[in-house]
Amino acid sequence: MSSGDDTKARKLFGTDGIRGLSNEYPMTADMVLRLGRAAGVVFRNGDHRHTVVIGKDTRLSGYMFESALQAGFTSMGIHTLLVGVLPSPAVAFLTRAFRADAGVMISASHNPFHDNGIKIFGPDGMKLPDAKELEIEEVLFSDEWEKHRPMPNRLGRATRIDDSDGRYIEFCKNTFPRHLRLDGLRVVVDCSHGAAYKVAPAVLWELGAEVIAMGHQPNGLNINESYGSLHPKRLQNKVKEVRADIGIAFDGDADRLVVCDENGQILDGDHVLAMCALEMQRNKTLKGNGVVATVMSNLGLDRLLRSRDLELIRTKVGDRYVLEHMVKHTYNLGGEQSGHLIFLDHNLTGDGLVSALKVLELLVARQGRASELAADYAPVPQVLKNVNIQVGDTPLEHPRVKEAIDQATSDLGEDGRVLVRASGTEPKIRIMVEGDSSARINALAEQIVAAVREVSHVG
Repeated sequence: MSSGDDTKARKLFGTDGIRGLSNEYPMTADMVLRLGRAAGVVFRNGDHRHTVVIGKDTRLSGYMFESALQAGFTSMGIHTLLVGVLPSPAVAFLTRAFRADAGVMISASHNPFHDNGIKIFGPDGMKLPDAKELEIEEVLFSDEWEKHRPMPNRLGRATRIDDSDGRYIEFCKNTFPRHLRLDGLRVVVDCSHGAAYKVAPAVLWELGAEVIAMGHQPNGLNINESYGSLHPKRLQNKVKEVRADIGIAFDGDADRLVVCDENGQILDGDHVLAMCALEMQRNKTLKGNGVVATVMSNLGLDRLLRSRDLELIRTKVGDRYVLEHMVKHTYNLGGEQSGHLIFLDHNLTGDGLVSALKVLELLVARQGRASELAADYAPVPQVLKNVNIQVGDTPLEHPRVKEAIDQATSDLGEDGRVLVRASGTEPKIRIMVEGDSSARINALAEQIVAAVREVSHVG
């Protein structure tokens, strides 16, 4: 099974916004100013007071891009509300709360500090559909904006919102049942020196938990460096060291999480989906009689849900596509194996902190250990491989690669899955093979890797 790159029509936007090395195209101050200007044209509809919320994570380059976006939007008559360092889902929430025309998050998510990116939310707090991103690009790469340039007395203003942290903290706390508390729970929280470094420990402490914080001292250069959801080893060790009940790690913009049980074992997004789906089924709060995930979700999740008469619906990779399906078909639980989890009853985007509270709610309500609550789910062995390619290479179109993929798919039959796709954010080919035999799937994955490298100009 092969999935190609669905973003070819767009020059800048990938699977999760625009991303790149800071101060190099496309992530330059000039380009981001032009982006703000183009987005201002697209979102300036009607006669009301037009506003955009702008947030960022802790990267040093965030200052530069915040100013560039502010200049771009205000030059087109759009007022900007600057909320400072906050998680991506907080920006989505505040966009709705302020009835803004759009929200912009400056972040490269789990990437190192030297990268940065732009994510844009619509007025409903949802990530923009592909067509809207393409519309912004068309304005950006043309002179269309010139026709919309306002008179000097119609320029936008910039306002810094000082209570944005508190607004989001209260929003998160209100997703937790009022009759429950976290009293007596010892929680290790790894903030990845990122966007959640202030709000995550505050929310957990205010709900009663004993909080041991890590990765909460950002300096502009250390985001995601040896901490966070991609580097959980420190979290695992700390959980065992302090005998915590659970550990939680976020990525740089805190829209996803990884959970660590009391024994130091990592529970990924599929684990959390399984735990929460079964609990919501018991409580009769699961809508749609199933869960929406992506093609990357483990076969074991599919098997578990089917055994409980629930359905697993798969979308292409990207939490935006999960959300689109959830909204269209009235599901309220979905997400990705990577930890982007959407609890649609609470937020319209992946929210690491809200997802963590749902797991903690389960621990308190069931009065069980994390390892016990996760025991129903048995993941199938899965191997993931990434092959670097040069920008512009299209190895998935080559007969040699197609042959290797078809051979692996035929070999596994109904006992496994093969997924090969181009990354939407980096010049890489991502290869996933899963099945009941680790040795078998590793061998098949290596055959596909070899085929890709054979026909590619490997970077």
